[in-house]
Amino acid sequence: MKDFKDKVAVITGAASGIGQALAYQCGKEGMKVVISDIDEKRLRRTERKLKREGTVVLSVITDVSKHGDIEDLAKKTLDAFGAVHLLFNNAGVALPKLTWEYELDDWDFVLGINLMGVIYGIRTFIPQMIKQDTECHVVNISSIEGLLYNGVGGATYGVCKHALVFLSERLTQELEENDHKIKVSVVCPGFVMTNIFMSSINRLPEEARDGFFQSEMDEETMENLQEFLEQSPGKTPEEVADIVFQGIKDEKLYILTHKQPILKDMLKERYDAILKAFD
Repeated sequence: MKDFKDKVAVITGAASGIGQALAYQCGKEGMKVVISDIDEKRLRRTERKLKREGTVVLSVITDVSKHGDIEDLAKKTLDAFGAVHLLFNNAGVALPKLTWEYELDDWDFVLGINLMGVIYGIRTFIPQMIKQDTECHVVNISSIEGLLYNGVGGATYGVCKHALVFLSERLTQELEENDHKIKVSVVCPGFVMTNIFMSSINRLPEEARDGFFQSEMDEETMENLQEFLEQSPGKTPEEVADIVFQGIKDEKLYILTHKQPILKDMLKERYDAILKAFD
């Protein structure tokens, strides 16, 4: 997809971070934009800014962990604009803990948003895109932690992000084999300056919020993160949005926003270990 003007984009998790930046970029490209999020206050704020910039926009309060909410999002999109051409499965949360310290509710919370939210999006919007028989694109927002074995997001986050890489690969293969006009990209960003951890804090009781980062990220972890960021600096959501749109235009399956040697070395170390197991 190279021409975006007057086409319809749907973005989950659009009230902040990468999702919000993607919404603004869609507006700059002349698209009609459907923004969704569970945070009504921030969503309305984003909607107002898009309208001030002249973007045709619809906002829909959506909990992506609920299939019915995604179906409602699709219905309102089609009622308003009659089609959907670009889907960003972006909504995500992070809850860093030691793997054995997660409660089952923690797994339900993170997987419900980061993984099932994407599955619901694919299940709901892909059939509509096939029915349209027009050029479409699905973008799943994973993470560099979807390619590596470590990171600051924790096991719940990493499990979801690894799953999104495979899901995108499989979806690409099946759409190609069935000659559908739908392309797929999976975005694997490095560190992006967003409030993703705050989304997890909001579900905690007030008395548990103080010192959240201190309890979940110890001093050694923070030092390691700082050292890592010196070699692979963070990007703004706007920088990521620019890279994502170029990746869509180039029809890239894998869109990497950070390409520093440290990341390539970490990926090589993992796959070298896997390949060595064949010896």
